[in-house]
Formats: sequence, C-alpha cells, structure tokens
Amino acid sequence: MGLFSFIKDAGEKLFGHEEEKVVETKSPEELNLEKANRLKDKINGLGLPVDDLNIVIVEDKALVFGTVPNQEVREKVILVVGNTEGIAEVDDRLEVNEPQPEARFYTVKKGDYLSKIAKEMYGDANKYMVIFEANKPMLKDPDLIYPGQVLRIPPLD
Repeated sequence: MGLFSFIKDAGEKLFGHEEEKVVETKSPEELNLEKANRLKDKINGLGLPVDDLNIVIVEDKALVFGTVPNQEVREKVILVVGNTEGIAEVDDRLEVNEPQPEARFYTVKKGDYLSKIAKEMYGDANKYMVIFEANKPMLKDPDLIYPGQVLRIPPLD
C-alpha cells in the first residue's frame, strides 16, 4: 500500500515519558527498539494475525514488515501503528495472502461522530456500525473517537 501519514501528536500514548527520563542512559536506537517492541505487543494483544511481524522505528516513522491473511488485517495493523502518539508516518511493507479491495481512511475532525462520518462516506448515517465494526478491536465503543484518529472506511458490499 505504501506510505501513510498520521498526526504525530494524536493517538494512543503507547510510549510514555520514561524515554525522556532515560535518554542519557539509552541510545536512540535502543529507545526505537523499545518503541517497536511495544507496537508489536499492542498488535499481538489485539489478536491481529501477522506472521514474521517486524517494526523498525526511525525518528517518527515506522516501517512495518510481515505477512497478513487479508487486506482488512493489513489496514488494521497500519492504523494501530499510525494511531500511536509519536508516529507521523507508517511505511507499509506488509505482504497480503488474499488481496481484497482497499478501504478508504478517514481522519477524525473535531465535532465528528461515527454517524456523521457514515453520512459523509456512505450517504447513510445508520451505517455507522459498519465503520465501528471495521475498526474493532481498536475501537471499543462507537462514541469514543478523537480528533486526529484515522479510521478504516471499508467499501459497502
């Protein structure tokens, strides 16, 4: 899929401020390796199946490698990584076993809610659950989205 841009200062705070406290004792490479390991743990913890998952962090960019079963898992992995505070770009190098049509991505704006996004994307506010389901397990509640978050907007069947 390529290179995806995200809002660096928006997203889950997976990387705490402890990196700032230990910056004198750890090299930037060691800190980036820790960040990559936290992202891998997050992906695995969400139950997203990725064979040979590898993430390399360079400054605020994440390169993601591995093999996924389908396009949906690929997009979810990209979103988990990109919707993390401190990550501004995701360079997708994932291989897909069963290619499918790509979903669109939508960046949440202030005042957005899923039914409003569904109305804009699908022409039907009642399709908000399609968006919610497409973003599980990252989303736990359809009312809990935030500005700067990027969501999958899959094509309707």
